[in-house]
Parts: sequence; C-alpha cells; structure tokens
Amino acid sequence: MQTAYADDFTIDHPIDLFESIAAHREWPCERGTEDDLNLCINGTHCDYHLAISWRPDLGGLHVACVFDMRVPENKRQHVHELLALINEQLWMGHFDIWSSDGAILFRTTLLVSNGVLSEHQCDELIEHGVDTCERFFPAFQYLIWAGHSPREALEGCMFETRGDA
Repeated sequence: MQTAYADDFTIDHPIDLFESIAAHREWPCERGTEDDLNLCINGTHCDYHLAISWRPDLGGLHVACVFDMRVPENKRQHVHELLALINEQLWMGHFDIWSSDGAILFRTTLLVSNGVLSEHQCDELIEHGVDTCERFFPAFQYLIWAGHSPREALEGCMFETRGDA
C-alpha cells in the first residue's frame, strides 16, 4: 500500500478522504451515513470488511476490521483466551468478538488534531488494521479449526519469516 503523499491539508469531513482513497484503489465501499464508511479489502487469508466512523465530538476516527469468519458457540471461551493473549502483544488497537454473532474484529482509533488529516495517516490506519488481522488470522484458524489451545495458536503465528524461499 505504498503511495506518494501530498502535504497535510484540512478537509471538510474525514470520511471524504477515506472514500477518495477507496475509490482510487478500487475497493468496494459504501457510505452508510455522513460519518460512516464501509469498505472491503482482499487479504491473503480472507476479505476484510472495514467500518470507518468519525466522531466529531471526540475528534476521533474509529476503524473496525471484521474477519470473514464466525466463532462457533462451543469455541468462544477459548477464543476469548486467545484474544487476551494476542491483545497483550499489541501496542495499538485490540481484537474483540461480537457476542451476538461471534464475528472477530480488530479495532483501533486515531485522534485528529485541529481537523488536520493526511492521506498518509488514513493509509497507515487502514494498513495497520489489515496487517494486524493478517498477522493473527492464522491463530484463530489454528484454534477454531485445528483444535490447538489458545497459547499454541498464538505461538504458531508469532514467528517472523525473513527472505524468500
């Protein structure tokens, strides 16, 4: 997702900038309300559905990146344990699970100072969400589908590969 960036600029509405980025990258998107944008990004493991929301009262942009995966009821306690282990590893944002349908999501927020926002900041926010999901998606698969314990599932995705084979 590397792009050349213009200088910071003041925008009328932060969601407009995300909508422009999505259109430029040809990501399917839909503006739910003036303050919300939903878009879909193809990942390595699955499609990620991002919900980007602007809270003018807080000056904050919230990004929720939802996996294309649902946790069966009988695995939810183990997934909660895995979420806690993963969240200990994160410096920014956190994983969560919707209690209503078992959807796994990554959430993070960016506070926007003085209404100044850059395309680079928007790209970094999206990239951070998708990259974090890509990194930990296998842990959820190891737990849910392969039957590993939460700790084994986390350990299975914590190594970093360097170079090409």
